Amino acid sequence: MTQQLDRSRPIPDTRVFDLSESRKGYRINKMCNSLTVEANRAAYQADEQAYLNQYKLTDYERDLIRARNWAGLNEAGGNIYYLLKLGFVVGHGLYRMGAQMRGETFEDFLASRKAKGAR
Repeated sequence: MTQQLDRSRPIPDTRVFDLSESRKGYRINKMCNSLTVEANRAAYQADEQAYLNQYKLTDYERDLIRARNWAGLNEAGGNIYYLLKLGFVVGHGLYRMGAQMRGETFEDFLASRKAKGAR
């Protein structure tokens, strides 16, 4: 079987979510995935700290979550598809998350989405 990714040729500005990233972000992603259940979303909104304590997150991971630091959560191994579940619960949609990850204001990010050729 051949490797899908040639690590000697990294893709610029791209984080590849591989097994290493998956292990690194396991606790974050597991907590975020739990938010697919309505009762869990309600429990999270009722007492965020108590909910986070159930997932054995590190202090650093909890700080990133409380700060809504999407770029930091991504660096810590959080997969965007899981982070979106948390974003939904706390009122941060994909564009708000994307703006922060790119270091832009929400308004600047929105303007870039309307630019010709934006994807």
